[in-house]
Amino acid sequence: MSVRRLAAEQPESFSFTPELEAIAQKLIAKYPEGRQASAVVPLLWETQKAAGGWLPEPAIRAVADRLGMANIRVLEIATFYTMFNLEPVGKYFVQLCGTTPCMLRGAEAIKHVCEKKIGHERHVSADGTFSWLEVECLGACTNAPMVQINDDYYEDLTPENFEKLLDDLAAGRPVSVGPQNSRKGSEPEGGPRVLLDPALYDFKATVPAAGGGGTETPDLLSAGRARAASESPADPLGATAAAQEKAADGADTRDKREAVAAEAQASSPSVTGSDREPVKTGTGVRDPEE
Repeated sequence: MSVRRLAAEQPESFSFTPELEAIAQKLIAKYPEGRQASAVVPLLWETQKAAGGWLPEPAIRAVADRLGMANIRVLEIATFYTMFNLEPVGKYFVQLCGTTPCMLRGAEAIKHVCEKKIGHERHVSADGTFSWLEVECLGACTNAPMVQINDDYYEDLTPENFEKLLDDLAAGRPVSVGPQNSRKGSEPEGGPRVLLDPALYDFKATVPAAGGGGTETPDLLSAGRARAASESPADPLGATAAAQEKAADGADTRDKREAVAAEAQASSPSVTGSDREPVKTGTGVRDPEE
């Protein structure tokens, strides 16, 4: 990770608005008394929103004062997490994924669009509308190449549809988040291509009856269903089912498990540890197995 420093130009002051103070009170109330410092990350996040998408140094000090923390402690957190912007950003902050999957799928062409439409990296456009930054993986590799603009993902980009997306945002026209082609979510473009046979989803399929002679319609959803659930719905602990099993087999599951364990211990005492001497630690503390 590169060194993250505060912007050279800073506002003279920052103060909590009534709305931000109300948010701070709700965040602090989630933690025990005296543990208000636990709210530092979410409060920095809300402060960044209130400050126009970045954290000026006076805002970091204001958060520290509000939480009763040393300024340096809050500065350490703000400079560590890349979710906090330490310099001004545009109204629409474009984070371009440049990691391998996106790079292989055309991120370099998307980067050229950013340079053409917005300017160089970390530059805020003259009207304050856009800025952009190349970042590490944003986790939408299936839909590469992609960008995150403010809180939303825009995926399956081409230079053409990305330019149109930026033009629409600048003009205030509505845009669609997610894939910018015909794809739905992360499905293949054009829709699903496998597991298309309707019979796969017919959970009441007719099959030959056991022993021959006719057919039957099994309940395919019953696989793995506990016997007690169907025979003893008012028996959540399975006591009735266990009694039925013991009556039929002479032992319930617990009895069988204990018998198996006893047999293993008798047949392999050196493995199970039943004939091993307790280890002497020499610390003067009594071994709990003695």
